[in-house]
Amino acid sequence: MLARYYGDLLNFCMRKVRDRETAADLAQESYARVLSMQQAGRVIREPAALLRQVALNAKIDLDRRAAIRQHDDIDALSDADHPVAPQCLQPEEAYVVYQTVQAYLDTIEALPPRCREAYSMYLFDELPYKEIAERMGVSLSLVDRYIKRGKLACMARREALRNEE
Repeated sequence: MLARYYGDLLNFCMRKVRDRETAADLAQESYARVLSMQQAGRVIREPAALLRQVALNAKIDLDRRAAIRQHDDIDALSDADHPVAPQCLQPEEAYVVYQTVQAYLDTIEALPPRCREAYSMYLFDELPYKEIAERMGVSLSLVDRYIKRGKLACMARREALRNEE
């Protein structure tokens, strides 16, 4: 089937796309689709007509993908049309976020050891007070005081950071 219809199909595709490489791709895609139809048990009575119709459908698919992309070469866009990364991915913003996170971690690190341990389990491991108390071998009220102390320290840091801005 390939040798018999390929030249005709390639010429047909060339008239539709006016680019030899794209036409060859469409012809190959058409053959692949028709062969999969054959392997699925479909009887093909007019292979030339089916190949042309499949090529037209493949061209429509190609045009749809091109319309979605709109630009193949990002370098061809003007500076104003370049896509902008989200603010959170801008280097300056990322650095500010890093500094803020580091400030909170420093605040937690400065807590007394047992308080830091309880607050870390609460904040990072998301453990309930009861489990923290069991792991540390202390009362629930002491865990409550540790966590409140950690929260107060972080709130004070947040206020300090706001004042720095």
